[in-house]
Amino acid sequence: MPSVFPEDSVGLVTPQVAHFNQALELACGRMLPNYQLMYETYGTLNATASNAVLICHALSGHHHAAGYHTPDERKAGWWDTCIGPGKAIDTNKFFVVALNNLGGCHGSTGPSSINPETQQQYGASFPVLTIEDWVHSQARLADYLNIKQWAAVVGGSMGGMQAMQWTISYPERVRHCIAIASAPKLSAQNIAFNEVARQAIMTDPDFHNGDFAQHNTIPKRGLMLARMVGHITYLSDDAMGEKFGRELKSAQLTYDFNSIEFQVESYLRYQGEQFSSRFDANTYLVMTKALDYFDPASQHQGDLAKTFATAQANFFIASFTTDWRFSPQRSQEIVNALISAKKNVSYIDIDAPQGHDAFLLPIPRYLQAFSSYMNTIEV
Repeated sequence: MPSVFPEDSVGLVTPQVAHFNQALELACGRMLPNYQLMYETYGTLNATASNAVLICHALSGHHHAAGYHTPDERKAGWWDTCIGPGKAIDTNKFFVVALNNLGGCHGSTGPSSINPETQQQYGASFPVLTIEDWVHSQARLADYLNIKQWAAVVGGSMGGMQAMQWTISYPERVRHCIAIASAPKLSAQNIAFNEVARQAIMTDPDFHNGDFAQHNTIPKRGLMLARMVGHITYLSDDAMGEKFGRELKSAQLTYDFNSIEFQVESYLRYQGEQFSSRFDANTYLVMTKALDYFDPASQHQGDLAKTFATAQANFFIASFTTDWRFSPQRSQEIVNALISAKKNVSYIDIDAPQGHDAFLLPIPRYLQAFSSYMNTIEV
């Protein structure tokens, strides 16, 4: 990567850390006496702090959403497609905050952090978290940054769930909610996929009931399998077929079970290998459980319209035709509930063959719709 960055890049960025000494009460009944959140910012906060946008990440995401950490970094932040000068989330207009969620493994307090009471990694003793817990911790980050109200809270997939939860937990602090490729709760199939992933990790002999750090090992094989399962669900059948088909990696079949014969096998193993070297297994458990537990309508007898009754935000909801992990029907449930609750909502279902991962990709119609909505936000 050259030291001269693209004109629409936020360029070099430096992660920052916010420390919180006030205890955080969690939905599980436990308390975190203190914690820290890692975050990055792009753009400039205006004098009235009215142009702030919060980016909420998906399951394996983190604070590095845009730009580069070093002049030689080849790959930009995970949502660089959408964040930067002139992009959908225009940093000439907005002050953007992207964080690593509590329980993460990229700088925020999580299972791999040192427990001040034991001077060892939390490991298995780290509490189970919910999306509501994350939103409460994010509200404290907003206070830390002197942001009383977000111009928008934005997220794809699990990030969209957080954006919606913001409008429920802190309705007066969100003007616009952007939830992309998301859902009001997980389907049984999604919960099942998460359980398979967790079992792959927890049954790895190197997991040691979550305290693997004390044994100087990691449940590498289990984490690889968990990620492989995830990747299969993030892509559509058409996208996987177009990318790999039945193409062989070698010239001929080997007729054994250990060789990597098909390109799709090679891809999945590579993704699993890379993921296992940069992500904490306990964090994966925490994140998937938070996904499973998300069901804000359960507090209103399953009535999603009543759940959104106190929301004050305007909403932009987007889905993708081939996303079978969070299908368009799930977004339409959200839209119908918002209409019933008499909220202002814009919705688009984008014809895209890429599946769930489409929300991360530079699909022209998606970016045009996203940009058009963000341009309507007054700051």
